[in-house]
Amino acid sequence: MVGIILATHGRFAEGIKMSGEMVFGPQADSEAVCLLPEMGPDDFDAQLQQAISKMSNQQEILFLVDLWGGTPFNRASFALQQDGHERWAVVTGLNLPMLIMAYTNRMGMESAHELASSILTDAREGVRVQPETLDVAAATHKPENQSAPQAASGAMPPGTVVGDGKIKVGLVRIDTRLLHGQVATGWTRAINPNRILVVSDAVAHDEMRRTLITQAAPPGVKVNVIPIQKLIDIWHDTRFGGVRALILFENPHDLLRALEGGVDGLERVNVGSMSHTEGKTAISDAISVNEHDIACFKQLADRGIELFAQKVPSGSSTDFWDLAQRAGMV
Repeated sequence: MVGIILATHGRFAEGIKMSGEMVFGPQADSEAVCLLPEMGPDDFDAQLQQAISKMSNQQEILFLVDLWGGTPFNRASFALQQDGHERWAVVTGLNLPMLIMAYTNRMGMESAHELASSILTDAREGVRVQPETLDVAAATHKPENQSAPQAASGAMPPGTVVGDGKIKVGLVRIDTRLLHGQVATGWTRAINPNRILVVSDAVAHDEMRRTLITQAAPPGVKVNVIPIQKLIDIWHDTRFGGVRALILFENPHDLLRALEGGVDGLERVNVGSMSHTEGKTAISDAISVNEHDIACFKQLADRGIELFAQKVPSGSSTDFWDLAQRAGMV
């Protein structure tokens, strides 16, 4: 695995490392090195060498630094020039999209140079402005995110069969926050959908929430915010056979309504996050439920659906019922 060292002025490296792990989960071979006001170059070099010594593969190291020409960049670049370090690489302009992409891509790459090249596009695309009209380029190239899913080739007549005529499901996830960083980066890249379906009556009829969610779309993936009935309507429509979907529900009750309406074929559901409110019991650091929720989950289980708790793709998967049992909810 390519080692990743974050090197910045102040404690930015520590903070963005924590942010990256919130989105992508704990990471091995990832270290933060901070240049503090009281430190000189030699002090920083010592910390840099300590971070390097912790890498399991010291032949392949990628340095992500904040500022071209700053001390972290200069010292990392100096290390890069030493004999035996020809395969190391330094990338400046560290931001969270860059870090998430580095964590994602290094799972399939063995070269620091290859990894460095692969993260540049996402790092640049991570710089955006709201309102988008302030950016002339963004205003003329708006992403195609629709409020309702369209058939693969536009207005095709009913009865048209695309592929095998069935929506492919990469992941069904229950998440109070719906589309957010962990989903838009980690899960999207893990299952590679071409469509994200956010299924919620409340959000579909709330223009502001709908707009905010569609703006969070990852590059290259369409996002549709639809009511539950719309999902039921399109589920057996053969015109959607080209869709590979990541489907998001706010709660298990909405998912059960969809199943009762005719959505079928689901085998596993990821319980990612259910926020804590009054009357709910925390069964993990991300999931809180009450008796009404548990009764709904039991109905899902009776339909043969396996329920597993997992926040990010790189994290461990836990049987939902094990969590509920340990918390005394079943």
